Amino acid sequence: MQKQTAKISLKAQATGARLDRADDTRWAAFVARDASQAGAFYMGVQTTGIYCRPGCPARLPNRSNVTFFDTTASAEAAGFRACLRCKPKDAPVTPHSSLITAACRRLENADTPPALAELAMEAGLSPYHFHRVFKAATGLTPKAYAVAHRRQRVRRNLTRSETVTDAIYDSGFNSNASFYADSPCSLGMTPGQFRSGAADVAIQYDVTECLLGRVLVAASPAGICAIFLGDEASQLVADLKAQFPHAQLSSGDAGFAALTRRAVALVDAPESRCDLPLDIRGTAFQHRVWQALRDIPAGETRTYAQVAEEIGSPKAVRAVGTACGANAISVAIPCHRVVRSDGTFPQSNYRWGGDRKAALLDREAKARKR
Repeated sequence: MQKQTAKISLKAQATGARLDRADDTRWAAFVARDASQAGAFYMGVQTTGIYCRPGCPARLPNRSNVTFFDTTASAEAAGFRACLRCKPKDAPVTPHSSLITAACRRLENADTPPALAELAMEAGLSPYHFHRVFKAATGLTPKAYAVAHRRQRVRRNLTRSETVTDAIYDSGFNSNASFYADSPCSLGMTPGQFRSGAADVAIQYDVTECLLGRVLVAASPAGICAIFLGDEASQLVADLKAQFPHAQLSSGDAGFAALTRRAVALVDAPESRCDLPLDIRGTAFQHRVWQALRDIPAGETRTYAQVAEEIGSPKAVRAVGTACGANAISVAIPCHRVVRSDGTFPQSNYRWGGDRKAALLDREAKARKR
């Protein structure tokens, strides 16, 4: 037991965990069994190898044996396992759960998103406390939640409303200007192009060789929208047409070759920093997953459960897998760094083949050791 405790303690320090001696506030929350802090942080007990959430009914440990973590993923990376009593990996049910649910409905139904101070007052909390518990419960700030929901509404309304202007106002934007400032982020194209099924979006592409076989690089005026890996050029082009069935596809011109070379260099050296302009198209949830993938350092991996935890949706493990599979920009959005809980990845686990995924991970691991 002493060896196991020492091993966990060393691993906790290696992962950057904060020792309880430097965190009186967090320790006080555990002593008080303050369930309102559930999901905000976690406590690992070195003598048992178990981590808990605030409010856990288990007997309090000796403070000198406690280490604090910001996420369940970081606690497990340090060698701790989840408590069976408070079940910290499950979505926390706190005294504020009903208040947060009410705030979400308020944000979803409001024509103009209410201010943070207004939401906090309705919940009976200070703005700072409300902001913290809202983010712990949803994985997003109130403002980000409102923006994500409004973007989903505008996508839906653009296919239903008679005019673009009707769709803009029906989605909660108070002016054309505010919508058009946001539309490149929410749609990846102009609203007229989205409404017509991207029929007017010009996409150039090129197919060339790389260390993993063939690579197709495609870009719109906004940036790279696809990096496909495969064996046959014809199949890669067919996949591009299926991905963007209404776009105007054309072979890249002379100026496009430089962008292709930069993308190929990233494929051949996936540990390199990606500074390519990207045209990322997807739902609000997919954007959250893809951003989490871009935050994974080269040479490291995460499980689907860890990614779900990091985006604030611990039960959305299957949805995270679906978002990884929908990623059209290989390497630049490194979905190859996500593996199963046992560290494996079958051929079907990666859109461009398990062998390519293994090669990318192996190359990154070797580069990190150099």
